[in-house]
Parts: sequence; C-alpha cells; structure tokens
Amino acid sequence: MGVESFALAPLDYLAIGAFFATLSIVGYWAGRGEQASSTEYFLAGKKLPWYVVGGSFIASNISSDHFIGMIGSAVVFGISVSMLEWGNVITFSLLIWFFIPFLLSAKVFTTPEYLELRFNAALRQIFAVVTVISNVVAFLAAVLYGGALALSSLFGWDPWFAVITLGIVSGIWAIYGGLSSVAWTDLLTVAVMIVGGLTVTILGLDALAGDGGSLIDGFRIMIERNQATHGQWAEAVAVNTDHLAGGDADAYDRMSLFQAATHPIVPAISLIPFILSVGVWYNVLNQFMIQRVLGARSEYDARMGIVFAGWIKVIMPLITVVPGMILFALHPEILLGPWDQVKPEADKGYVRLIQSLVPVGLRGLLLAALFGAIQSTVNSVLNSTSTIVTLDIYKRMFRPQASDRDLVRVGVVSSIIILAISILLGGFVGRLGGSLFEYIQSLYAFFAPPFAAVFVLGILWRRINGTGALVTIISGFGLGIAIKLYMSLAATPPAWLVPYANQASINWFFCLAVCSCVSLLTAPPRAEQVTDQLTFNWHKMNLWKGLGDRWYTSVVTWWGLFIVTVVALFIVFSGFVLPSLALPSL
Repeated sequence: MGVESFALAPLDYLAIGAFFATLSIVGYWAGRGEQASSTEYFLAGKKLPWYVVGGSFIASNISSDHFIGMIGSAVVFGISVSMLEWGNVITFSLLIWFFIPFLLSAKVFTTPEYLELRFNAALRQIFAVVTVISNVVAFLAAVLYGGALALSSLFGWDPWFAVITLGIVSGIWAIYGGLSSVAWTDLLTVAVMIVGGLTVTILGLDALAGDGGSLIDGFRIMIERNQATHGQWAEAVAVNTDHLAGGDADAYDRMSLFQAATHPIVPAISLIPFILSVGVWYNVLNQFMIQRVLGARSEYDARMGIVFAGWIKVIMPLITVVPGMILFALHPEILLGPWDQVKPEADKGYVRLIQSLVPVGLRGLLLAALFGAIQSTVNSVLNSTSTIVTLDIYKRMFRPQASDRDLVRVGVVSSIIILAISILLGGFVGRLGGSLFEYIQSLYAFFAPPFAAVFVLGILWRRINGTGALVTIISGFGLGIAIKLYMSLAATPPAWLVPYANQASINWFFCLAVCSCVSLLTAPPRAEQVTDQLTFNWHKMNLWKGLGDRWYTSVVTWWGLFIVTVVALFIVFSGFVLPSLALPSL
C-alpha cells in the first residue's frame, strides 16, 4: 500500500510546540509543593475533582497500544475489538457501586497494602513485585516501543533514539510533581487525544465518501465493506478465516461484537470471566489505574469520575476501532498478504492514515494526540510503580520509620531507575513479532487471574485465608506457565485454547476453586483480618452515600444512561440487527 511521504509544516510544529508548552505549564502548576509529603506526592493530597479523576483514569489507559495496536487489530478483526472498550461497563459498574466505597473506607495508599491487611505480608510483597514487573514489561516497555514504531515510520528515526527520547520527555512530570502533575496533565492529554483521534476518523470517512459525499455516506460505505460480502473485502476475509476465527469454518462476521469460542481476541464464551479476571485486575487492583480514584477529594468525586470515564469509553471506538475499519475499507489488500506480515502491517494503520489522509497543518495535532497518549501512560505507570516500590517494598521491608521527605526522595529516584529499565526493554519489544496489542493483552491474561480471584473472594467471603491466597497465587502462575509451554510445544493445540481470553478464563476458574478449597481445609483468618473495613458487610456498607445532591448531578442518573447506551450498542452490533438495516450499497 503506497503512502505519501511525510512532511510537517510550520503550523504542525506550532501545534506540537503549543501542546508541550501547555503540558509543561499544567504539570508545573499542579506539581508545585507536591514533594512536601508522601500523601501529596503519591495521592495528590486526596483533592482531585471528578473530572480529573475520570480524565486521568482514561488517559492512563489509552496509549500507543491503542493508537498503534488496537487500530491495527481493528483492521484485522473488525468491530469486535470494541468489546474491550464497551465491556468495561461491568467492571466500571462494580467500581462505582462496590469497590470505590470499600477501598475508600479501607483508607489504604496501595492495593498491596490492602492485601497485607486482609491476608499476610508475603502476599503483599508478591503482589508488589509482580506489579512492578508487569508495569515495566506489559506497560512501559510496550508503550515506548509503540511510540518509537510511529516515530520511526513517520520520520525515519532510529528506534533506540525514539524510545529514549519518548521515555525522557514522557516521564518528566511524574518525577517532578507526583500524582497531581500526572492527573492534571492527563486531563489536558485526554482532550487532545479525543479531538485528534476524531479528526482522523472524520477525514477517513470523508475519503470513503469521495467528492460530493457526506460523512454519513462514508459511514455507510465503511459498514458495507466491513460486512465483506463482495470484492476484495470478501476475499480478504475468506482467505483468512482460519486465522480470524481460529479454525471456525463459518464465515467470519467483522460487524459483530460476539464472536466464536475460537476468536483470537474476544471469544464471547469468555466475556464474563475475562472481565472479572483481567478487568478487575486492570481497573481495580492495578495501582496505576486505581491510584487516581484513591486520590479523589470525596466519594462522590471518585464515583462520578468513573462514570465520566465510562462515557469516554463509549466513544473510544470512534478513535481506536473505526479508523482500523476505515483502513480495511480503503485497503483490503492488507489482509491478502502472508499472515505473518498482516499484523505488523496493520499496526502501521494509524501512521498510514495520517500520512495518506491528514493534510499538512493538521498533522501536528494528530502527532500531539499520539505523543499525549504515550506520555500520559508513561507518567501514570511511573508514578504508581514508584509508589509501590517506595511504600510496599522500601518502607515495608527496609525502613518502616522512614520520614515523608525520605519517602518522596525514594519515589523520585525509583521513578528514574524504573524509567531507565523500561527504555532499555522498550528497544527489544519489537523483536517479539506479532501484534503489539495482542502482546500486551496476552500479558494481562497471564498476570491477572490469580490476583483477581484472590481479591474478589477475599472481600466477599470472610472464610478465605492467607494460606489459600498464597497457594492460589503460586498454583495460578504455575498453570499459566504450563498453558504457555503446552501452546508452544504442542504440534496442533486445540483451537479453543489459543485465545488468551480463554486461557485467562480457565485459569480464573481454577484459581477460584483452589482458593476456596485450600481456605476451607486450613484455619480460618484472624478476626482483625476480616473486619468491616477489609471485607464487605452488606448490612453496614453504605452504598448510597456520595451519589450527588440533584438528579442532574447524580451518579445514578449518568450511570443509568451509560448502561442503557452500552446495552444499545451491544444490540446494534450483535450480528443480527445491523444486517437487517439493509444499508444501501454505495
């Protein structure tokens, strides 16, 4: 697929410069005095308003794996990738109604701290170490690699130079101002990402519509071609059915959210357990996501922040999925090459759309959106990882009496070291091959099930004890490794075991069973490990406070509308409704 050579005009440089200048002003302003205490540095003094909580929650989540990897996966698999955005309706609802009031009442700085109070110190340390490793390998290194891939494609930069530059530029405000700088710069970043991402989508639909056509015409053409009923689009799906659906002989439906059990990314059969394992681990247990919730100024701000994040998730496929579907509609030949080249080629989709569709003068905005996505995730992960290193490893294991000033100093130093290691690893991610998005998701599927099972059981059932939790973590990782070894050594592994979502679901159910059985066969936990602050007491847990004073500011109102909207999207893209609309061929 040929593309135009890439060039930037003075206006593009002005847009990029204005973005980083504004980002620097916001980061400096928000971070003033935040090194005065550990509460200020690690939890922003617990004064973040709801719009900052929600904006930062999403900005931390969106990065190069979305603009590079998720768009690439949408080129290959179609609308089904949106399930990874809209499926958050379940996890976000659990956060709003159960986890937020629970975690705030527990008054903890970190999730490992909670695990020690509920189970034992060993579990806290294991989770802290695993969190640091997963943050560096699954988040920072992959994000820096994705950004470097874009810069290399756009400007011909050396990949190592790109990784180093991105790491240094992206990490500066997390090191300087802690969570406050991170959260407020995230709010700016998410606005730029939405505007920039929607610009690509609009230009793509306009290109599909052609001269004299409307955006609605472009949308109809995109839908029709992604239904793959004729021409090269049908051929592209037909020749790759085995790869797209893991051997399912039926025709692959690119316009359905609900896919067969052999689908490589979102098999419908594993939707619920995948959300309750990877979703809970990512959005609740994952320190770099939950930290901004713990830094909210009130329970209302924490809850409404997640509602706001949910609404951003509703529109995210317009930015991270639809561009991939537009690229497939424009260039179905991407899927007609050798399969081992399809995914790497698809990962270049965002860059190719910028190159071929975006006029000089707007490219700076699009690059600012991409760079913003990278810096927000790097900032957030750096801040949260340094929080865990400082509070759960340094203070817990080496200096329990450390002063606030000492803790902040360790946080700054550990951020620098973590960033350096991530930059080093980021240069090697590309050698793993395959899709960037699937690489990251497969790591989530490995790390998440044991901890998610222990966490959910631990807060719901007081009989779960530390012995059961430890055995579950060890055996869960053992099963995960065994599955990976089997998949790499077996000549023809069963198609249903190939999707990482199915692997995560199997491991999650296994961990639930192990944790329950071992806990019942060993001594019950001590009384102080199952207090009302550490486990749910349905009679005393006040789930109805912090919901807002008026109906139009109520958490209930906006959460309810969020639920209705996502359910409607599920119905429209169920694989049954859309074909019945009989969209005209254009």
